Amino acid sequence: MASKAFAVIMAGGVGSRFWPKSRARKPKQFLNILSSKSLIEQTIERINPLIPEENILIVSNKNQTAELVQVLPKFPIQNIILEPLSKNTAPCIGLASLFIKRHQPDAVMVVLPSDHLITDVEKFLNTLKIGIESAYETMGLITIGIQPTYPSTGYGYIQFIEDDESEMSKKGVYKVKTFAEKPDLETAQKFLDSGDFLWNSGMFIWRVDVILDEIKTHLPDIYEELMKIDEAIGRDDFKTVLEQSYGKMRAISIDYGVMEKTDRAYVIKASFGWSDVGSWEEVYNLAPKDKDGNYIASNSENVILIDVKNCLVEGNKTIIAMIGVEDLIVVSTEDAILICKRDRAQDVRNVVNFLKRKNLDKYL
Repeated sequence: MASKAFAVIMAGGVGSRFWPKSRARKPKQFLNILSSKSLIEQTIERINPLIPEENILIVSNKNQTAELVQVLPKFPIQNIILEPLSKNTAPCIGLASLFIKRHQPDAVMVVLPSDHLITDVEKFLNTLKIGIESAYETMGLITIGIQPTYPSTGYGYIQFIEDDESEMSKKGVYKVKTFAEKPDLETAQKFLDSGDFLWNSGMFIWRVDVILDEIKTHLPDIYEELMKIDEAIGRDDFKTVLEQSYGKMRAISIDYGVMEKTDRAYVIKASFGWSDVGSWEEVYNLAPKDKDGNYIASNSENVILIDVKNCLVEGNKTIIAMIGVEDLIVVSTEDAILICKRDRAQDVRNVVNFLKRKNLDKYL
């Protein structure tokens, strides 16, 4: 079954919670976080034992072309799909589906974000194998849910229906009961205690013809534009049609647009050391620390810490000196400095929104 599978790596995001390191032209997926390799390089290497490179597609933003080529110089250029505009995940997935169905109309499509960390690759690949087989068996839309280890308020949740009698449940594949938004701490604790809620990983597995059919059903306006693009593939006016149709599409996620509406949603219960590395606080939690609980992410020779505890420091060529502080995130780049409490790391995106409102695009 894996021989009929394609991987789609979504790499068009901007990683606003990783400002000021993550910028529009070099977002989070191109950064080396807790590794000597970028997150997108790790994503490709992870999937490669299961799906050959010729069957791996990257969907990215046209503004990130130079960075893609620099970070992935050997990746086949014909397997890179460039969106003219960022329209969230539903148009992105729909566009990739058009190219895959031309190669293989009944192919299974494994959709992966480009900027996640996974520690147990073997378990991850085994989960994908189960998902690929299940996509054929059920003709369903399968997502991967992560067994929660603490009451996270930073992830969405998926509630599943446990059925001990079904063959699918014996494989760890369950019908989805409901999707839940990122909860407050009290609700997250209830989700954890219930035992039937999983973290929403944003990874999906389905047949290409099935997802296109679901987009047609639940997002007919987007499907109509996708069909115009489909007809133009290979023609001289393809780029023009792509830009025109993308301009007409609304920005909507595949979760809101399809997964929360369909009756074909399944979830695989998984545990393979996963993190979406969604904020600087998450990096701190994953990182090795010194005896005082500090993590210096880079340029440690330029960082001076005196009576400092439980801080993350990302330096550059500038000397950073910290005295008598605790629980801070300090990130310094050539043109910007971020200082915030660790428990406010999710609010870094508000800085990006402020810069947008002030038209300070050179800092984005």
